[in-house]
Amino acid sequence: MQIFPAIDLRGGQVVRLYQGDYDQMTVYSADPCAIARQFLEAGAKNLHVVDLDGAKDGTLANFKTIEALTRQGGLYIEVGGGIRTEERIRQYLDLGVGRCILGTIAVKDFDFTARMAQKYGDRIAVGVDARDGYVAVNGWKELSAERGVDFCRRLHEAGVGAVIYTDISRDGAEQGTNLELYRELAKIEGLKVTASGGISFEEELVTLDKLGTWGAILGKALYTGRLDLARAIRLAQG
Repeated sequence: MQIFPAIDLRGGQVVRLYQGDYDQMTVYSADPCAIARQFLEAGAKNLHVVDLDGAKDGTLANFKTIEALTRQGGLYIEVGGGIRTEERIRQYLDLGVGRCILGTIAVKDFDFTARMAQKYGDRIAVGVDARDGYVAVNGWKELSAERGVDFCRRLHEAGVGAVIYTDISRDGAEQGTNLELYRELAKIEGLKVTASGGISFEEELVTLDKLGTWGAILGKALYTGRLDLARAIRLAQG
């Protein structure tokens, strides 16, 4: 299983939100590149980056910061937050980003998402964020009428090869992730699922790996010290 330590960006700083609430934000560092270097030193090969400003208003407020992270090298970087056009996809891929994560646009323009997945292959993933089982969009502010698992199935049928599924109610709460959900998603044969939201315990990483989960994103639990990144990587490779 692949481990993706997370850097969430707002105004160029490394932050974490509680359950996607922009008003419940903790700043952890003013130097994202330094955090990425710490991850690299711990043995990380991957990095999950979210542009929270982009997710909220579609701007490129953190583009220079993401550019600096890619120039630093050593990590496969995936980026999400405000990617709603092919032009934005190209901008990130041209920087050296490994893959772009489509979020709100996947719900609002499913055909566009299918086209991008067919055109760019494994350089496109879809971030499926759900609250109470239903897909949330626009920075997690709005709920759609479709169940997250059903949406994942529909995405896979349309040619999307990878999804990053976040249970918003678990995100940033350090109370554990939704293992039953990932057990259900594991039944969608051939879909690469990355678990995100609330992963806080080493046993969860072992269980997710056994379920066949492709990847796991570690966020707040790394910043508070609940999880040790080097140990988490070893567990995921075990």
